[in-house]
Amino acid sequence: MLDAYVLVSHGTVDDLADIPPFLRNIRRGHVASPELIAEVTRRYSAVGGSPLNRINSQVAFLLEGRLERPVRVANRLWHPHPEVVLSTLRSEGARSIGVIALAQHSAHIYNDAVREVAQEIPGLTLRYAASWGQSMKLTDTFAAAIRNTISRAPSESFAVVMTAHSLPVSIVEAGDPYEDDVRRAAASIAVRARLAAYQVAFQSQGLSSEPGGRPIEWLGPDLVQVLDELGRAGKRGVVVAPIGFLADHTEILYDIDIEMRKWADDRGMWLRRTPSLNANEPFIDVLEEVARELEA
Repeated sequence: MLDAYVLVSHGTVDDLADIPPFLRNIRRGHVASPELIAEVTRRYSAVGGSPLNRINSQVAFLLEGRLERPVRVANRLWHPHPEVVLSTLRSEGARSIGVIALAQHSAHIYNDAVREVAQEIPGLTLRYAASWGQSMKLTDTFAAAIRNTISRAPSESFAVVMTAHSLPVSIVEAGDPYEDDVRRAAASIAVRARLAAYQVAFQSQGLSSEPGGRPIEWLGPDLVQVLDELGRAGKRGVVVAPIGFLADHTEILYDIDIEMRKWADDRGMWLRRTPSLNANEPFIDVLEEVARELEA
C-alpha cells in the first residue's frame, strides 16, 4: 500500500504579478517580451484569473477522502514544485508515493520531471501512473458530457469538434505519442457518445517562434481552421469538446469561451462547449481508479 499520492499539474499563477516569472519557466529560462506578458495578463484578467490551482486543490481533497491517505498537488512549472511537495511528504513519514499526472496524454513528461528531482530525496519509492487517456471511465465521462451538450443544441445542423492542446510538430516527429493518443481517445469517445461524425482539432498554440527567432510549426489542424471549414460547409453551429483538458483554465475560459465563441458569433454560428471535469464526482471516480491501479 502506498503512503501518499501526488497529483502533478502544469501549474498556473494566482497573482497576475507572477505572470512574468511563470512565462520564464514555461520558456525554459528565457524572459518573455513585454508584448507577450501584456497579452497573457489580458487573457487572465478577462476570465477573472485562472481557477486551475483552486480546482486541483479540491480534486486532491476529494480524492484523499476516497483513498484515506494524503493527496497533494505539485506543479511542473510553478509553485508548489514537485521537490517541495515530495520533501514535505517524506518529512511527514511517507516512504512510498504514487504519482499521477493531471495530463492524461502526457504523463511521461510530468513523470520525468518528478523522477529527476526525486533522486535528490533519500528514502522514497515512487510509482508512476502511465498516460491514462484511454481509461474507460474517462472515456465514458467525456462521452456523457458530449451527449448532454448535444441534447441542448439549438439546431440540428451542427458539428462536434474534440480538441486538445497543440504541441510543436518537432516533438511529435521525435516520437512523442501525444497525437496518436489524443486521436485514439477521440475515436473511443465518439463510439461511446454514439456520434455519427466528429472532427479533432488542436488549440491554444504558443508563439510562432522560439527565443532567438527560430520558427515553430504547431500540430494541427488548428481549431480556427476547422471552424472556418465547418462554416463554409453550411453548419449552423458547433459543439466543442475539449477532451485533452481536465479542468477550467485560460485555454478553456478564454480560448474557447471568449475567443472562439466570438468567432462563431461573428459568422452567425452558435458554439456550445462541454463542461470541464473539474472536481466533479465522475472525475474523482476516474482518478480513484488510476490511483488504485498503482497499488495492484
